[in-house]
Amino acid sequence: MIPCEPCPRRPSVVSPPVTTPLLSELRRRYPRVAVVHEWLTIPGGSEQVVIELLEMFPQAELFTTLYDSRPWPPIINNRPIHLSKLQRIPRANQHYPKLLPLMNHAFRAFDLSDFDLVLSSNHACAKNVRTPHSALHVCYCHTPMRYAWEEGFLEGEQVGRAARLAMRPLLARLRRQDLAGAQQPDMFVANSQHVASRIERWYGRSAEVVHPPVDVQRFLALPRAPHDYYLVFGRVVPYKRVDLAVEACLRLGRPLKVAGDGRALADVRRLADRAGAGAAPIDFLGRVDEAQRDRLIAGARALLFPGEEDFGIVPVEAQAAGLPVIAYGVGGARETVLDGRTGVLYEQPGAAGLAAAIERFEGLALDAAQLRANAARFGRPRFHEQMAAAIERAARLKDAARPTGAGVGVGSVSQGTLR
Repeated sequence: MIPCEPCPRRPSVVSPPVTTPLLSELRRRYPRVAVVHEWLTIPGGSEQVVIELLEMFPQAELFTTLYDSRPWPPIINNRPIHLSKLQRIPRANQHYPKLLPLMNHAFRAFDLSDFDLVLSSNHACAKNVRTPHSALHVCYCHTPMRYAWEEGFLEGEQVGRAARLAMRPLLARLRRQDLAGAQQPDMFVANSQHVASRIERWYGRSAEVVHPPVDVQRFLALPRAPHDYYLVFGRVVPYKRVDLAVEACLRLGRPLKVAGDGRALADVRRLADRAGAGAAPIDFLGRVDEAQRDRLIAGARALLFPGEEDFGIVPVEAQAAGLPVIAYGVGGARETVLDGRTGVLYEQPGAAGLAAAIERFEGLALDAAQLRANAARFGRPRFHEQMAAAIERAARLKDAARPTGAGVGVGSVSQGTLR
């Protein structure tokens, strides 16, 4: 089983807690807040959401299945963290994908009876926690469990025929658990319109959309010094389709730099090696540090983004640095890249479609200032404002649905039974 793992990235430097009249009211109304997240092992985009939720509610306590303290800033480490029994399994932090069948039970076992606001950060089972009927539960959904619901999501993974047959009943059980857990939250907040449509299709639930926080400030002042190479940045795993970027650049004779590693790297390397001498240079750089990343972004002609992402933080960071994006026009890219203005979106899947998009891009003159302005709308303060407004709306809807004379207001200390 291969869950969506986060792309390793350093957590943002945390600023002092944001205070707005609405946030102050929410903090007063909900003195006991639980933030529930899948696992805290490798920093990624979903973990940045957790950090921002903790900024919004500094009194919050954390609940997660697995935890490694080493990569996290004080805003995570210096607070109560409640762990599941899975933490006791030797080397669980390294092998957590194999523990996915046990995670629904792990989350259901958490005791949240003392909390009046639960914020779950979910791409698997975090939303499945049992909460008091009187508590408000808002789920920020990075995606429903794609490997359970999308048959083609595991395409390209090294899974043998026997293993695939064995996975069928397991995936069916995961879908049942996932659908049951989706009835728990009072409100879903999706990280994109693309994910909101999945939530409606698979769960039968509506969702508000609040795009995730992107630390655009660190990129806005990055100078541009473009060279002739294209760039792929991030994990090299099958669904990212780095192979298409390599094939397209080989077809066109364009230099490509691939920054990142992952389980599909060997296959992508073989694709480049088969092209032989005289082909376009394809440089595999492995993981890079922040200084190298900044130099690569500053010098690239454009970022190639041929996979389907739920949202996609890297294209937003690239645009904040003035770097155009050439992306497959599905998923979150449709919400972050402005076709013909901050990059190119293409509809034809495969290397031929990407190659045609690269050629189209090379005929455009894009304004770096417009790219940076487009990225700025995904900044962190905007996330705080929109998420606070979503929580407030969820509270009003829950109050409106409460039976007359129930005697329990939102944020009340009366807990009632768990759901």
